[in-house]
Amino acid sequence: MAFAVNAQDIPERKTGKPGMHHKMDRKKGSRMDMQKLNLTEDQKAQFKTQRENFRKQMEELKKNENITVKDQKERIAAIQKENKTKMQSFLTADQKAQIERNKVEGKKKFEERTKERGEKMKTQLGLTDAQSAQLKKNREATQQKIKAIKENSKMNEEQKKEQVKKLMKAQQENMKSVLTEDQLKKMKESQKRKPGNRERGGDRKKPVKNDTI
Repeated sequence: MAFAVNAQDIPERKTGKPGMHHKMDRKKGSRMDMQKLNLTEDQKAQFKTQRENFRKQMEELKKNENITVKDQKERIAAIQKENKTKMQSFLTADQKAQIERNKVEGKKKFEERTKERGEKMKTQLGLTDAQSAQLKKNREATQQKIKAIKENSKMNEEQKKEQVKKLMKAQQENMKSVLTEDQLKKMKESQKRKPGNRERGGDRKKPVKNDTI
């Protein structure tokens, strides 16, 4: 079960990449979802300790130069699995049920936001009905593939992450094949105007890590 309290990856610090706003939405949603669980102080302390242990294990593994890539990936998968199991063990049955409800609610909100973005994009770029339909079809196909990857128990988290990355890149290429040159230009200009994609020069500050669970 994928749920909000597990730190599945060593966080990346990149910004301004396609899909970054989706990641920000998910992080914000995860923090809000955890607030609904009404965690006790003991639970919060348990989660904090486990997060610190997880990060320490991952950092030590990254520093280990006497290990093959294959062994490293297997070790990462084992650490992630152990972390997920421990995180889940801190929750009550009611809290786990609330997480499932949060997932259903989150999926519904994601679908609503996706629809709104599609309509906004159609207006901004002047898409034809045929173009809009094709882009929607491509998005839905990509989402189904991502869902299949996430549910694939034969792949570890690093492999899933890599496959999703390839899918997102392929979706971007598919979009280019649907849009005209003028529409692509408008899209790039629109992306540049977004606050998260503006050049900030050398005084860019590193994001502050939120210590919420």
